[in-house]
Amino acid sequence: MAYDSRKNGLRRQEAVGMEELVNQFIRDMKLSAGLGKQRACEAWAKVSGAGRYTLDVSFDKGVMVCVISSSVVRNQLYFQREKLLKSLNEYLASDELLAGTVGGAIVNTLILR
Repeated sequence: MAYDSRKNGLRRQEAVGMEELVNQFIRDMKLSAGLGKQRACEAWAKVSGAGRYTLDVSFDKGVMVCVISSSVVRNQLYFQREKLLKSLNEYLASDELLAGTVGGAIVNTLILR
């Protein structure tokens, strides 16, 4: 069975792997942009290690804005911005679920507040 986006259901066809089915569903339902934003925000906590001090993370059009509660942590992260950008982009590029589906989920600018 394969997903038929016109009927929002499944139709009989040759056997399809679950990975291909999920990727097709994400493309057909145009979920890749929102999923990319969500994954980018999750990547911040894993890559930066400052998830405990992060109040809010937003990501839109290549710009990630992070609100940090501690001025000391924010200052340390400020001096590591280039390294954090590189690490975030590598983490997002290695995400299997987003591979090939999200072209615009690359972090270009990091703003710390």
